[in-house]
Amino acid sequence: MTHSQPRGLFLGLATLDVIQYVPRAPGPDAKATSRAHALAAGGPATNAAITFAALGGVPLLVTSIGNDDAGNLLRSDLTEHGVAALAPTVNRPTEPPPTPVSTITASTDTGERLIVGSDAAANPHLPVTDGQLEEVLTTADVLLLDGHYPATAIRAACIARACNVPIVLDVGRWKPVFADLIPLADHAVCSEDVRPPGLEGADHPRALAAIRQLGARHVLATRGLAPVLIHNDDSNPRSIAVPAVEAVDTLGAGDAFHGAYAHAIATGATPEQAAELGARVAATRVQHQGPRAWLAALTLPTAP
Repeated sequence: MTHSQPRGLFLGLATLDVIQYVPRAPGPDAKATSRAHALAAGGPATNAAITFAALGGVPLLVTSIGNDDAGNLLRSDLTEHGVAALAPTVNRPTEPPPTPVSTITASTDTGERLIVGSDAAANPHLPVTDGQLEEVLTTADVLLLDGHYPATAIRAACIARACNVPIVLDVGRWKPVFADLIPLADHAVCSEDVRPPGLEGADHPRALAAIRQLGARHVLATRGLAPVLIHNDDSNPRSIAVPAVEAVDTLGAGDAFHGAYAHAIATGATPEQAAELGARVAATRVQHQGPRAWLAALTLPTAP
């Protein structure tokens, strides 16, 4: 099912990101003065949903957000950028756990980042029912999963397959649930650094081959400035060029790629067309400092 405005369901992590931009990260017991700072909603699925909305889509984010100050700031940023959130409380005996917070130090001189975050460790389960998932998935054009909330992610993937909703999987870093999700996924978008268990020291081709053997229909590898690789079958991979740009802030660039890729798939694009859009959107992201300034420079895609 496709709509005039593509609809996407994004299930995964939402955090409040506290970002400090410094020339260089301070060492132990040292202090640095930031050149700029930002507070923004973050997390892989969340950033992808914001990108999806910026491209003209209608995203619904299924996640956990606490009833606290961090949660209020997070909700405000989501609303401002066109993302509706479903933070379920069904059968929860107590208040939801605190909103996850990530502290990010980004070096403007070296591009290096230090990230300390709680992820979803305090709340690994989302109390959302199969009926709720089916209700939203029957009107969705794509499902994106980032591997957080694993039990719910597996249930959502199974329902999406029954509803013929394409599944995009963000395999940014390996999580145990990916062994179950990759066989259910239509599109597994992998970072160059991801390594399945037992292949921690393997080179990228060998790690990618192991991921492909798990059974996703299309396996993609994003590799920074190098071309994106697309494996559709056992033949040689397709190569999608990445625009050559000067990167000033790479935070969330992969998430921007995933959100754009999901948007293209929701409109009926091929994996090659989706990867081209993802590469272009990620290139726009890295040319602007800060989590949101780049959105004003985004060019809306044309129909595939």
